[in-house]
Amino acid sequence: MRNRLCGWGCGLAVLALVGSGATGCSTERGSLAVIAVDAPVALADQPVHIRIDGLSPGEQVTVGARAVDARGEQWRAQATFRADAHGLVVLDTATPKSGGTYRNADGMGLFWSMNPQTGDAERTFFVPPDAPRSSYQVVLTAAVSGRALVSRTLTRSWSGTGVTSRELTLAADGVSGALFLPPLGTLRHPAVLVFGGSEGGNALTPTAALLASHGYPALALGYFALPGLPKTLSGIPLEYFAAAGRLLAAQPGVDPEHVLVLGYSRGSEAALLLADDYPDLVHGALVYSPSADVHIGFPDNGIPAWTKNDKAVAEGPIPLARVSGPVLAIAGADDQLWSSGVWAQEIVKALDTAHNPHPHRALIFTNAGHGVGTHPYLAAGTRPVSPSMGVQFDEGGTRAGNAAARQEGWPQVLALLASLTR
Repeated sequence: MRNRLCGWGCGLAVLALVGSGATGCSTERGSLAVIAVDAPVALADQPVHIRIDGLSPGEQVTVGARAVDARGEQWRAQATFRADAHGLVVLDTATPKSGGTYRNADGMGLFWSMNPQTGDAERTFFVPPDAPRSSYQVVLTAAVSGRALVSRTLTRSWSGTGVTSRELTLAADGVSGALFLPPLGTLRHPAVLVFGGSEGGNALTPTAALLASHGYPALALGYFALPGLPKTLSGIPLEYFAAAGRLLAAQPGVDPEHVLVLGYSRGSEAALLLADDYPDLVHGALVYSPSADVHIGFPDNGIPAWTKNDKAVAEGPIPLARVSGPVLAIAGADDQLWSSGVWAQEIVKALDTAHNPHPHRALIFTNAGHGVGTHPYLAAGTRPVSPSMGVQFDEGGTRAGNAAARQEGWPQVLALLASLTR
């Protein structure tokens, strides 16, 4: 984890730890302890730097976090620390004592390590309320032995100031999804067409909202398991994705020469096919837990997954000789659903073989599984149960490994897009 301690000189939000009956090693100085955060309101993918100050040297403090998800489930995390010689605990660098919800120094550990009040944390994930157009709250708490518990509420936002959104419908727009646009500026920006995998629906809508909040117009696209669309990942026309790409490219503020696709899992197949089949429209791909091959439809293995010109796209290696932009493949080394780490390397090798002149590389994270992306800091298990199928999947990796991968991988996605801005 690489959070940097920053911004303490100004803008700190502080809260006194007040109470009575200080005992044990507590001193008058310890009774003046405060929680300090540098960003009480921030985007959901941005780190918050937290410290507890004013403690007695060596004093023990338990710091917690809680939030309520969209289903009304209470999620909690906690870690206990011992103050340094200056009476200070900086969560970015402090190692929790045993018994907390995370083990190693991690400024955002309290966010991704939350556990649900009921059920198995490994079988579910935190679905934030009001995503992706509003915000949700995380309550930080601090308790020192012999004194009352105090709290500080943080706001985690999905859309930055000035970001607009619009629902897209088959009837009006020819595609089903959600379009997010940042405020218009003097520069044209790269844009990203975002879609998920075999879960169906439009699960990556929050990802699109965050991309727009960083200045990159984004369209979150549903392509099956939504009204008017195929019920399963079977016989999906690539022309449907291309229509969405053209709609995105035509938006104000979009640089039409830098429209990329972001596909997750089975969606990576469509993303890479689009990058190769439509090089004048799609200029690169960002693929999470990817495949280098085209697979059959899901769950009906008797029907092709993808079509073009009303013909099935053949199973086998995805051709990449015509890709006209950068490719970033992000995978977990312990992916138990399929061999995404191997395929990420094969994607890069195929681009090397084709002498592709654009940047292309694989990021493969140890201890991460199929849940390697996208944006960081939300709690998620490694053996989730599919809401639509009622089946549990072992995705591999660990919660900590996936959290580390998202925290390191997401900034690299943003950096790639920033390098294309003109």
